[in-house]
Amino acid sequence: MLTTLHIKNVGIIDDLSIDLNDGFNVLTGETGAGKTLIIGSLTILAGGRFSKEMIRSGADFSFIEANFYCPQNKNAVDGNIIVSREIHNNGRNSCKINGRMVTVNELKDFMSHIIDIHGQHDNQLILNNENHIIYLDKFIGKEIEDYLTKYREKLKEYCRLKQELKNTYGEEQEKERRLDLLNYQLQEIKSANLKESDEIELEEKHKKMQNAEKLKENLSQIDIELNENAISAISNSIRNLEKIQNCGEEYLGKLNALKGTYYDIQELARDFSDMRVSIDFDEGEQNRVEERLDLIYSLKRKYGNSILEILNYGKKVEEEIKKIENLDEYHSKIKEKINDLKEEMEMLAEKIGDLRKKYSKILCEKINNELKELEMPNAKFDINIDKNTQFNENGLDNIEFMICTNLGEGMKPLAKIASGGEMSRIMLAIKYVLADIDEVATLVFDEIDTGISGKAGQAVGDKMKKIAKIHQVICITHLPSIAAKGDYNYYIYKQTKENKTYTNIKQLTEDETIEEIARISSGEITEIAKAHARELRKVS
Repeated sequence: MLTTLHIKNVGIIDDLSIDLNDGFNVLTGETGAGKTLIIGSLTILAGGRFSKEMIRSGADFSFIEANFYCPQNKNAVDGNIIVSREIHNNGRNSCKINGRMVTVNELKDFMSHIIDIHGQHDNQLILNNENHIIYLDKFIGKEIEDYLTKYREKLKEYCRLKQELKNTYGEEQEKERRLDLLNYQLQEIKSANLKESDEIELEEKHKKMQNAEKLKENLSQIDIELNENAISAISNSIRNLEKIQNCGEEYLGKLNALKGTYYDIQELARDFSDMRVSIDFDEGEQNRVEERLDLIYSLKRKYGNSILEILNYGKKVEEEIKKIENLDEYHSKIKEKINDLKEEMEMLAEKIGDLRKKYSKILCEKINNELKELEMPNAKFDINIDKNTQFNENGLDNIEFMICTNLGEGMKPLAKIASGGEMSRIMLAIKYVLADIDEVATLVFDEIDTGISGKAGQAVGDKMKKIAKIHQVICITHLPSIAAKGDYNYYIYKQTKENKTYTNIKQLTEDETIEEIARISSGEITEIAKAHARELRKVS
């Protein structure tokens, strides 16, 4: 429930705090005192739209904060949830839930489960036709819950098997498409006849081709230097050492070392000569190398960063092809299970649908009876049930609440009702019938008495009083018969200080409540009016 509301810089509200209670909270006051601003502030806090014109004159921002006591809510800290919204002249908008920044949409979604505001132009949970099936099912209760539980278990398995079938190419067209792709990929990899060393060898060869002239020139020079200079010089040195080899061991050792060098250089000279000869490439060979490298680069872009990765990918493709080609038997079993589940779900959905049809008539009868008591004798509430073609979480039914408010008019969706007064009473009738199952803790009614009086006003007060036994109810009213039903009555008034207007609020004592009922009853606080007010309080 809403325990405290703090409003700062909204319209003529400067800085206002309101402590509210469980049960039926009634707010009254003179026209223009700021009652609508208080409900408007709650609407803004619930994620509603905000106009910069609502910021108090001379202020830079508006700030609204509320404390809700919701011990069952997972976001509650010691049972409390603090929600705030701050809006600046420059458009900056800050929303928080227990100090955590949230978006306006997140705030709106969160608050839709906490507070339900019924004003002339406000959308409620019950106006959203997606929620209608939930309300109806909660009204039906345990009888439908068991069927829904079984149905949802089968739906979960049904969806899992459908996904498994899809993931394993259960659809024939998808399977053939995948096989074509895999066979193409495998053929492309196999026809390349790749070896792990291909890329290195080809790149090395390509590098030589690109530097052929430079290689030839330098290798030819090396050939000349080794054969004509180095080998000739070493050969002459060997002959000289042979003449003095008997003159000591050291000369014989050097002779052997020099001969080894001679043979090494001869070997190197032959290698360099062969390398020089191998540099001669014809144009056709160069084209073949470049084409081969282009093929490898193309396969790398598709299948891996190296030849090894390409070859491994090819192996995986081959395995997948074999798997797909042997899936028929496996798929046949899955499809059989899917068909069995579909039949079972259709039977459960049929039973669920029958229950909804049965109880929708009961719910409609109850709501229509309440509408008659709320001075809407010609109004008719109905529930439209259509069939879906696809299974969803709630079965195969589409549920929408419909209403006709005047004789001769057709049924319309609940959200299409234009009159705020009619909408308020319709909402009250529905809320009263569904009070036991509605999980929203706080209900706010803004001038629900618009366009009603007398017996209807008394009935409206009775309904809200009964709802307040289950939910916290906050109501702005001009009717004494409704004000008299309040568990807690608040008076909203305005004061002028230093050429500025301020909204104030006070919780009334019992004597003050009698005086306020007398004021709104006759316009003056007379003894007769006060006596009438006491009678109204006794009736409540």
